[in-house]
Amino acid sequence: MAHFAEIGSDNVVIRVVVVHNNELLNENGEEQEQLGINFLQNLFGGTWVQTSYNSNFRKQFASANYTYNSSADVFIAPQPFPSWTLDSNYDWQPPTPAPTEGAPHYWNEETLTWEEF
Repeated sequence: MAHFAEIGSDNVVIRVVVVHNNELLNENGEEQEQLGINFLQNLFGGTWVQTSYNSNFRKQFASANYTYNSSADVFIAPQPFPSWTLDSNYDWQPPTPAPTEGAPHYWNEETLTWEEF
């Protein structure tokens, strides 16, 4: 099965749907993303981009509220906290790295620190 994300005018993912692989096959039996896009546009209209359940392409599997960056051709997760910044790999990074030893920690946005659970 193939998965496609519907992209809103603000490049935010609205929803992800599943399309049977048969809908993506051309006359030579090869899968083509555009055939899946055409299928969904005929059903629902809108803008569609294929996403990989196994994160084999476009960085990661899209979900509602993810953003599609068309210039980098990647899906970006929602920003977890206002203080976090996007790195060059399109991953959100906290202002300070999470502790790697000791008890599990969580990010406290109010104090901008990692705290133990």
